[in-house]
Amino acid sequence: MTTSKMPQQTAAATAPLRVLLPADVTAPARARHEVRAALLGLGVGERRQEDVLLATSELVTNAFEHGERPQRMELEYAGGLLTLRVYDTGALLPELRAPSPAEARSRGLVLVQALSVDWGFERCDGGKFVWAVFRVSDA
Repeated sequence: MTTSKMPQQTAAATAPLRVLLPADVTAPARARHEVRAALLGLGVGERRQEDVLLATSELVTNAFEHGERPQRMELEYAGGLLTLRVYDTGALLPELRAPSPAEARSRGLVLVQALSVDWGFERCDGGKFVWAVFRVSDA
């Protein structure tokens, strides 16, 4: 029996995943690797995977560039929604702003907003979480 003939599984709520991120420029790649594995385990289609992976890169990179550094990432799935949280120790809060066409950068949160159903941040002990929620199931 080949797995390609098996019916698609309906993803059920899963226990939250917590990943410690390295203190160097490999953090976005590590985060994408972990998110991709989780999405594959949930049976999420390729198109939706790409959106979540792009937003993952943006959130982790922002924590690296504007926070102290990304320390951990958390994923939680329930009811067709995936919540991604990136924790950093920086005090600077994220700010959504429209970049000018001449700017080569500063589009990260605009992308996250466009790809997610919701996003935001919350202060916590020692820093903040920046989070985004994605619909990854038609259920």
